[in-house]
Amino acid sequence: MSQAKDRVVLAYSGGLDTSVAIGWIGEQTGAEVVAVAVDVGQGGEDLEVIRQRALDCGAVEAYVADAKDEFAEEYCMPALKANSLYMDQYPLVSAISRPLISKHLVKAARQFGAHTVAHGCTGKGNDQVRFEVAITSVGPDLTCLAPVRDLALTRDVAIDYAVKHDLPIETTKNNPFSIDQNVWGRAIETGFLEDIWNAPTKDVYNYTDDPTYPPLPDEVVITFDQGVPVKIDGRPVTPLQAIQELNRRAGAQGIGRIDIVEDRLVGIKSREIYEAPGAIALITAHKELENVTIEREQARFKSRVDERWSELVYDGQWFSPLKRSLDAFIDDTQTYVSGDIRMTLHGGRATVTGRRSDTSLYDFNLATYETGDTYDQTNARGFIEIFGMTSKLAAARDAKYGRGVTI
Repeated sequence: MSQAKDRVVLAYSGGLDTSVAIGWIGEQTGAEVVAVAVDVGQGGEDLEVIRQRALDCGAVEAYVADAKDEFAEEYCMPALKANSLYMDQYPLVSAISRPLISKHLVKAARQFGAHTVAHGCTGKGNDQVRFEVAITSVGPDLTCLAPVRDLALTRDVAIDYAVKHDLPIETTKNNPFSIDQNVWGRAIETGFLEDIWNAPTKDVYNYTDDPTYPPLPDEVVITFDQGVPVKIDGRPVTPLQAIQELNRRAGAQGIGRIDIVEDRLVGIKSREIYEAPGAIALITAHKELENVTIEREQARFKSRVDERWSELVYDGQWFSPLKRSLDAFIDDTQTYVSGDIRMTLHGGRATVTGRRSDTSLYDFNLATYETGDTYDQTNARGFIEIFGMTSKLAAARDAKYGRGVTI
């Protein structure tokens, strides 16, 4: 009786590199390959078409999952609550999809008896770290394999292999860009963009129209419940529907275009182009509602937590103890983040024009300078005296010892 072959679970996109990787892994390791395709809203081909292609390319099993709602609810919404913008700009488009895909890879490994999980990342990027740290966090007993990095599966080798073996996949060297996309946004890199003086051309963009020639302004009202969008213009929506609708409406106005040289985890500075119309519109609205509903000291501290949360997720630490603890803090801050934000979408900008909330900390009678003001201004003198006391004492000491402010 022949001994059963080892199995490798492969993160499968349906594209050239991972289609070739099915056979390449088999030849290089002797293992059978189980292909796993996860739909996080990247669009393109139907999952069944991708599943069949994986089988036609030699996979012994093909696992496909429609995870769009799971991605929106369990990954995009935590990112929204954290106002996640790495380096104040990048809304973690790829970074938040990797832990979800990794979870399904581990699930497939358990289902099909595999001990190794493979992915199509190179040895220069962040995603190799994100996948492997996430995979071993969910399945500590599993090992990881990257054919491009570990088995010398370069693009030229992949094209030649596909042609030689007549694989059912288009082979081309014409597309100069590396693109990753999902419902939260789209990431574009390499090609002529690697020269950071080169401006992006129109063909770089897909999710957004040119903001230079926008249509008429689009007013939208987004209703949040504890930090999560639940209505748009009064119509109930799921998180996925909210993102999709704002992708369409904000994208038509050219909102969410980002051009950044970012600090990669592996130590490289990399030029990246992002499109995230829905994400940027939602984060803009959510941050403004927090301004209305979160207490000052809590808000100040949360801004630091948000930054650290974004760094952790960018660095592939979605399942880390620290990130889990920060999640608990962020969730607590969202208790009163409920209400409506009105925005005008136009010409590349999402501009907040109105806010209302039953749980607001904004008190008109305290804030107004008109008749009816309930703020007792006589309290200010004592407050200033106490607030400035330490500075006043320190200044007096400096003056005594010749270190006072020069006039």
